[in-house]
Amino acid sequence: MTTRTTSWLAWTLWAISVALTALSLFLLVLNLSHPDVHVYDYWLENALSAVLYSTVGALVASRRPENSVGWLLCLYGLANSVGHASSQYAIYTLLAQPDSLPAGQALAWISSWILPPIVGLQVFSFLLFPTGHLPGRRWRWVAWLTGAFVVAGMIFSAFSLGANAGLGPVRNPLGMEGFSGVYDTVLSMLPLLYAAVAYSLFARLRRTGEVERQQIKWFVFAAVATIGGVIVAYMIPDTFDTPPWFDWTGYAVVVATTPAIPVSIGIAILRYRLYDIDIIINRTLVYGSLTVTLALVYFGSVTAGQALLELLTGQGRLPQLAVVVSTLVVAALFNPLRRRIQNIIDRRFYRRKYDAAKTLEDFGAALRDATDLDGLTEEVTGVIRETVQPAHVSFWLAPAREERDD
Repeated sequence: MTTRTTSWLAWTLWAISVALTALSLFLLVLNLSHPDVHVYDYWLENALSAVLYSTVGALVASRRPENSVGWLLCLYGLANSVGHASSQYAIYTLLAQPDSLPAGQALAWISSWILPPIVGLQVFSFLLFPTGHLPGRRWRWVAWLTGAFVVAGMIFSAFSLGANAGLGPVRNPLGMEGFSGVYDTVLSMLPLLYAAVAYSLFARLRRTGEVERQQIKWFVFAAVATIGGVIVAYMIPDTFDTPPWFDWTGYAVVVATTPAIPVSIGIAILRYRLYDIDIIINRTLVYGSLTVTLALVYFGSVTAGQALLELLTGQGRLPQLAVVVSTLVVAALFNPLRRRIQNIIDRRFYRRKYDAAKTLEDFGAALRDATDLDGLTEEVTGVIRETVQPAHVSFWLAPAREERDD
């Protein structure tokens, strides 16, 4: 296909995804007008995923049509929009306004088996990232296993009673006894597929160049952020007894991290500001560690002060002055702790750049006291070779001001 044709196809898929998402949100508003009607559980995540993945996919596919990751992202966004639209349509037709629109049961059936294709498209796009090809011939088994998961998942979820995809009381109209257990068994393959995808990235790192290494860094950083959001939003509340505000905070975190993976894939493949990832990782490590440390200092000082006050006076309420003092202590520790953490992270993860910075710092101190021109020339040349590591170094000294004037 020509470049114009591929661009037209990519943006057509994007337009369909956005149109279906807009229709889904319109139906959601109609469903919310009926207070007693079940609200689709994943409407915000599905809407964001459909728009973000389809947009990034259209950009990549139109500019890098030979890279299959862009087309997979387009299809992933389209599948999310189809699943969301069919679910909202089924809720409106079967619960909010029964029999007001045709084919409500058919759309409920589509929403019951759309999950396996969505997961399969995501696994394929991650497995082929960033080149659009498998890491090697031996990784074909992962591709075949993913294809088998999609086919088996679609078949068994299409006839499973439990596959309602967040539709609440709406059930699969073709659901039959006995298929739900098999479908749950098929879903148990998911950890294996994602583990294989994660290992494929490490396999690429062992034999890749600097550009592809930076691309993988973008993806891994985004994946860690997304997994962290899922842990905060879902795993922690399911494991521990958390207050209501934590549930809203966790949901806000998972929504905020939803764009991370598609945006990182777009940056990596299109190579827009590719090498900024080192700065982003460095700042994340520094300020993440600093935030955790200051939070521990603050809550530790407040807790210790409250325990000491209760022991000495018998009062369980900490005075406002003690809270203010703890806040001032945290503010005073901010810059010293930031510099200390920055040095630790630079020495541990950016040793080469840290050594270069220290060399330049020592050279600057020596330069202030230098008097021997020949020794200074050797010093400058040595510092340049050590820090920049060029193929060739030439040293030129400008003539004195009096000689230039003559």
